[in-house]
Amino acid sequence: MSVLLELQSVTKTFSIGGFFDRSKLQAVKGATFALDDTRPEIFTIVGESGSGKTTIARMILGNETPTTGTIRFMGEDVSQLRSRRRRLAFMARVQPIFQNPFEAFNPLTTLDYYLYSTARRFLGVRGAAADEALDKALNHVGLSLAEVKGRYSHELSGGQLQRIAVARALIPGPKLIVADEPVSMVDASLRMSIVNLFRTLRDDLGVSIIYITHDLATAYYISDRVIIMHKGDVIEAGEARAVLDNPQQAYSLALKNAVLPPDPTAARLALERRRSAVSAV
Repeated sequence: MSVLLELQSVTKTFSIGGFFDRSKLQAVKGATFALDDTRPEIFTIVGESGSGKTTIARMILGNETPTTGTIRFMGEDVSQLRSRRRRLAFMARVQPIFQNPFEAFNPLTTLDYYLYSTARRFLGVRGAAADEALDKALNHVGLSLAEVKGRYSHELSGGQLQRIAVARALIPGPKLIVADEPVSMVDASLRMSIVNLFRTLRDDLGVSIIYITHDLATAYYISDRVIIMHKGDVIEAGEARAVLDNPQQAYSLALKNAVLPPDPTAARLALERRRSAVSAV
């Protein structure tokens, strides 16, 4: 297998507290998984807040260094990218998408400024060549440069802003996108459009995506493979449907039960009980 990304026994321990009351918090406890370079996929990391999933994302992006273990992208140790040239090449191939699109863009700066800056930094293009690169990336997310140019973040919806964030990530031509809770701040009516967009990027552009979420419903819909994290441990891993249809751990089962559709009979009985209680008052 040609490996795109490999995590081998990765741990991360943080020191917390003050000078006289210092303790250790092990946020990640030995995560191991790999993505195949020849088969683009959506690899989902599921877990509640504090499970360690965002810490893994930050280590993959090179924003945190593993305490032990290694993270390799296309054979290179991510923690050893010292030179500016190697770091910039890595950043072009591994792009982030963050949780809150409203915080991704300064409200006093036009949105196209960020897109042009990305094109200059990673592609070295300006003028008409930059316009072409931006329009191409925006077209992939259902927008155009004409719709975005000169506009500010407050003029667009959260869903539109997240699409622009995705377009910005596409400009350098990445091999991998790390998307940390990318739909949690988007209106429920728009979430599936963003989720479907990730599937399109996988299928049409051959981009692999690490999708990080606490939402088992979107994980079930979007994922090729999945790991479930709990308090820093990877407690389940495998093909998405196999893991999510038949969870083996109590925590995984609780997550599944939390997103089961409501029982219509139980809902009807509850409504009748409420009506009876009101009538009795």
